[in-house]
Amino acid sequence: MCSIAGFFNPNIIPDQEKSRRILTAMNKCQCHRGPDEEDIIQAGGCGMAHTRLSIRDISRGHQPMKINKNGNNYYIVYNGEIYNHKELKNKLTSRGYSFNTTCDTEVLLNTFICFGPDYFENVNGIFSCAIYDESEKNVYLFKDHFGVKPLFYTISKGTLIWGSEIKALFCYPEISPEIDDESLRELTGLGPAKLNYSGVFKNIHAVKPGHYIKYSKKGFLEAPFFTLKTRYHSDTYNETVEHTGYLVKDAILKQIVSDVPICTFLSGGLDSSIVSAVCADKLKENGQQLSTFSFEFAENDKYFKSNSFQPTLDKDYAALMAVDLDTDHRILTITYEETLNALYESVLSRDLPTMADVDSSLLLFCRQVSKTHKVVLTGECADEVFGGYPWFYRPELLNVDTFPWMTDMYSRTALLKDSLIEKLDIKTYVKDTYNTIVNKIAVLPDESAEAKSRRRIGYINLYMFMATLLERMDRTSMWSGLEARVPFADHRLIEYIYNVPWEFKYRDDTEKHLLRTACRDILPESIFKRKKSPYPKTYNPFYEKALNAIFTDIINTPSEPVNKLIDKEKAMRFMNSTMDYGRPWYGQLMAGPQLIAYYIQINYWLKKYDVNII
Repeated sequence: MCSIAGFFNPNIIPDQEKSRRILTAMNKCQCHRGPDEEDIIQAGGCGMAHTRLSIRDISRGHQPMKINKNGNNYYIVYNGEIYNHKELKNKLTSRGYSFNTTCDTEVLLNTFICFGPDYFENVNGIFSCAIYDESEKNVYLFKDHFGVKPLFYTISKGTLIWGSEIKALFCYPEISPEIDDESLRELTGLGPAKLNYSGVFKNIHAVKPGHYIKYSKKGFLEAPFFTLKTRYHSDTYNETVEHTGYLVKDAILKQIVSDVPICTFLSGGLDSSIVSAVCADKLKENGQQLSTFSFEFAENDKYFKSNSFQPTLDKDYAALMAVDLDTDHRILTITYEETLNALYESVLSRDLPTMADVDSSLLLFCRQVSKTHKVVLTGECADEVFGGYPWFYRPELLNVDTFPWMTDMYSRTALLKDSLIEKLDIKTYVKDTYNTIVNKIAVLPDESAEAKSRRRIGYINLYMFMATLLERMDRTSMWSGLEARVPFADHRLIEYIYNVPWEFKYRDDTEKHLLRTACRDILPESIFKRKKSPYPKTYNPFYEKALNAIFTDIINTPSEPVNKLIDKEKAMRFMNSTMDYGRPWYGQLMAGPQLIAYYIQINYWLKKYDVNII
């Protein structure tokens, strides 16, 4: 796992010394993603920068990598993991290709040389990369099927500039942090989510999941190499259970491959238990013990109260699963004060306001894990793929005509100035954004209205809600040089389950029943039956008090930049209203405290990045 950055102008060859300074700065600002090694390369009008987290072929997997084929030079900088690299390598070898390393970087570049950009549909992995074809003077940017690995870009005066993180783009002269009305609509109307093609900053864009960009003298081309296909599902229920079990376990087994030790996050919930069980069993075959980590907030035993969304704490279930699997299990604990302080650091990790304490706490947990491991497998994405959230099965949420994780628009405008609400027209923006996404969904001719609703919910979860969680996982882990792998985001699994009928996925009033049944043979009965419990949060009331105190200081200081957006009197009323403060804002467990934390982050972000509001 690594960081990539660079720039390319097909019409000019830039000053070498100036380019070297820019590339070096790009590497420096992203070195947390790859602290083991770094390098740059310049070829014609293209400069490439790379920092490396050494996981495969540690001694020879150096980047940027160059391959000469038929007298032409090809260059790559790549961030990610290719899980079917052996199959791809065998196919390339049969066509006369030879290899100097065992790393997947060389396989990926040769795959491009041999088969071209559209063949990336057949690449199983998490990846973003830039490839320079020196003879044709073309640069290609790729992002994996569902956007697990980030890649941002902009174009300035004919130069394409790219980076794993937005901060790398600001190392290039004349690229500065600016936001406009569209940025504010995204921040206030959709945040902490963002559109999968957006960098929120003005003129900063993200490569779309499953797409590539080609940039040359002929101009800019964007094209998909993968689209989520709508198909009839012909398998019987029993066949579906069997194939689901195979796909889940195969995805996990493929992602265990590493030249350094792996570990897993183990909450004791269904998803992480499945991942940990498969990993533990595979490692035992080689006489190895799996390391597992679970997360707890200090004093949650004292303050936690069971509720419909989080009925139980994780620790007892995690301990039970760890004993069952015989893992080296460690419980990581942080305080609410640490979570609060890390709100600011989490902004730096994403270059944008984040999911508040949901981000900052995970960042701290990942930092602890990174002290002993470089690779972790997680249960992320299972809820989006298998329908684990209430909006998949509760009619009042399933049938809403908007994003089901933010049905109450009140919180979206509760703190904002009336003049800004009128100017941005946030409700219309959210509605139009939702309709634009929904209109992309292909349905089958004879699908019922209910089946179409299920497909709609599944699609927007994959391309909006899951995308936000994947971005969170990447930034919070890579901030400390920890590679987080997400087996449930395997594109083969997602495409298969996307077309499975709902009555196969949800049975006996139990969410993710298909996943439970498909993996029942590796789960203790208590885990098999455990009701979904979300990512942990602090229940310490002093956390909320501390947030409100910080926010009160901000809105009482006119020079703080967020006051350009916030109505002071409305903000004070919001903090003092039990009803308004408890209304959901984003997802199941994000309400008033997280909304306040989000605006604290916006204020910090505007100052730290010296953002110009235009």
